[in-house]
Amino acid sequence: MTYTLSAMFPRVIAFTCGLFVALLAHSQGTDAIVLPHGLTEMEQMLWTAGAASRPDQMPSRGIPTPPPGSNLRTAAEWEEIEALTITWQDFPCILKQITAASVSECRVIIFSENVGQTQSYLTGNSCGGPVPLDNVDIVDAPSNSIWIRDYGANTVYTAWNDGRVLVDWLYNRPRPDDDAIPDVLAQHMGIDLYSTIEEPGDLMNTGGNWMSDGFGTAFASELILEENGGGNTWWTTFPDHTEGEIDQIVEAYHGVHTYVKMDVLPYDGIHHIDMHMKLLDESTLLVSEYPTGVADGPQIEANLQYVLSNFTTKWGTPFDVIRIPSPPESGGGYPNQNGDYLTYSNATFVNNTILLPTYYEQYDTTALRIWEEAMPGYEIVGIDCDSPSEDIIALSGAIHCITHSVGVEDPLIISHLPLLDTEDTVNDYQVTAEISHRSGIESAQVHWSLSPAGPWNSVDMTEEVVGNNGSDFSAFIPAQTAGTKVYYYVQAFANSGKTGTRPMPAPEGTWSFRVLGSVVGLNDAHATSPWHSIYPNPASAITCLELNIPRDIECTVTLNNAWGQPVQTLHQGTLGRGIQRLFVHAEELHSGAYFVTLTTNRGMRWTERLVVHH
Repeated sequence: MTYTLSAMFPRVIAFTCGLFVALLAHSQGTDAIVLPHGLTEMEQMLWTAGAASRPDQMPSRGIPTPPPGSNLRTAAEWEEIEALTITWQDFPCILKQITAASVSECRVIIFSENVGQTQSYLTGNSCGGPVPLDNVDIVDAPSNSIWIRDYGANTVYTAWNDGRVLVDWLYNRPRPDDDAIPDVLAQHMGIDLYSTIEEPGDLMNTGGNWMSDGFGTAFASELILEENGGGNTWWTTFPDHTEGEIDQIVEAYHGVHTYVKMDVLPYDGIHHIDMHMKLLDESTLLVSEYPTGVADGPQIEANLQYVLSNFTTKWGTPFDVIRIPSPPESGGGYPNQNGDYLTYSNATFVNNTILLPTYYEQYDTTALRIWEEAMPGYEIVGIDCDSPSEDIIALSGAIHCITHSVGVEDPLIISHLPLLDTEDTVNDYQVTAEISHRSGIESAQVHWSLSPAGPWNSVDMTEEVVGNNGSDFSAFIPAQTAGTKVYYYVQAFANSGKTGTRPMPAPEGTWSFRVLGSVVGLNDAHATSPWHSIYPNPASAITCLELNIPRDIECTVTLNNAWGQPVQTLHQGTLGRGIQRLFVHAEELHSGAYFVTLTTNRGMRWTERLVVHH
């Protein structure tokens, strides 16, 4: 569905007939308007022209006071959800693929102005064939755009894992039908909606610029400061708050005590962090990477180092970082070269499934592998966001931007800091998890195996520390011999009968650690090659170089041509223990043979061959 300007703003059309006719004729012509993630010039013209008759404020919606309760918690995206929401708009094939991949995981709620048409498209043979509608609600509701992540409401629990409500912010776009969608959703699901619409709690924000760890820490770009720092734009007056006041509002409505704000990126025009960063769990950040010095790469790296230097996980440990390359536009350039802002971080969790934007094979192959290794057991569903017929990424958004979720009414929380590789072959390995449910926890177990396929050994967990928000449970995995890899997961049983596992897809997906025994470091005479894998090889675009580092090491990794001449320095400094990834942008290289070499600070060297073929 494509909106005309007159349909977008039914309340603000009292301007001169001449201008109205001109705008309407343009909007209904062959160049019909598809609203992008950002604002269009036509929107600005319409809003400005209708200023004389426009009400000073949009009608109040939701409950304008903070949610009741003193133990608020905003759900993280990887938690169990009851519903995935979308608005049926300009990209029906993409929306149908999202629906098809999600109906077996949760309820899918679709807001549509033409229920019959949407139903017919979903049950028709186009774009992958019929989708069963048993778990689909198609709600009759108008909308202006597809970007429901930004104007949708977030799930908040007023009693840690009970008392589910929705919280909605002031929307930073003059799109009134979009702004009303949270109210429609709340009414449809029978959930109370709280809105940051009145002083002193007025707050403007968007879902693409919001990331919660589920335990009181949230992330945003400094767009949150700009849009709440007072002043007027051509369409609204921003709330006027200091950063401290913004933090107080976020804590009052979301239970967030640590609000991390990063510099905006120079080439991401909408300044939403979901275009380059994503929390995969309480301790892991997935971060986009560009070639050295290209596009937003330098600012992303500066922001990441700011986060790592000043903030920690809920356990007080540093965040783990997984880097994933951002591709250039197919046949074009990066955002600083007028290319589209292609991103693999703009993905959506739907319980055991992850919906991932894809673009073209050379880069998709690497991205899919990185996601699969980072999230074992999850079904990773790639959805083309750069096709000739539905090029949504050209509008500065992808899968995360056009979906939103509603958490379950009674989450069973299992939170665990994964065990690291260990040299210990003598002592048992303690697994500790924070577990809670509104009915209380009856029992919990650790399941472990020496193979991802089982058989599984089970160890009962003991309740160790009782806290306000649940209890710490622990159990021990028996000590193993050197060279062993241990796979494990946690299962909990609530008093209500509800059960849950973490990782969620267990036992298909688990945590794992290696028992290293007496480790030979890379500077030792008997050290083995740290090169783990190079893919794809031969390469034509992005190539991932995986290393398996037994101990932290100071080293240099270089790329040399077939004559041994240096081409690039890929890394210089410390590489941490475990799997580390570096990237070569093969599209910038001539076809031929190359060599990648790791040299330690004491002169030990290992070399692998890389073939580039265009």
